[in-house]
Amino acid sequence: MNIFDYQKWITDFYKQRGWYEFSPFIRVNFLMEEVGEVSKAIRTIEIGRDRPDEVPLTREQQIENLKEELGDVLDNVFILADKYNINLTEIMESHKEKLTNRYK
Repeated sequence: MNIFDYQKWITDFYKQRGWYEFSPFIRVNFLMEEVGEVSKAIRTIEIGRDRPDEVPLTREQQIENLKEELGDVLDNVFILADKYNINLTEIMESHKEKLTNRYK
């Protein structure tokens, strides 16, 4: 699936669930929550968690958890872009051009 198709799919999915109606201000807070979960997943992989109330995960489970959390971050970015009618392909192209020009 390409980025454009996924952006449309995730937008439709969020609308069907009633999640799309949250304002961008609220949505960015959801994004920050998910970024925190990415941070926790990476911490678990890199230095572990010394918690007797948690069952240790295998390396494979840790990576799967990180992938899931990164997906949650992406979904929130896609929804924010959609709310402002921004196509992510355009973001990638303009950002590539910006970096290329900056670091010639």
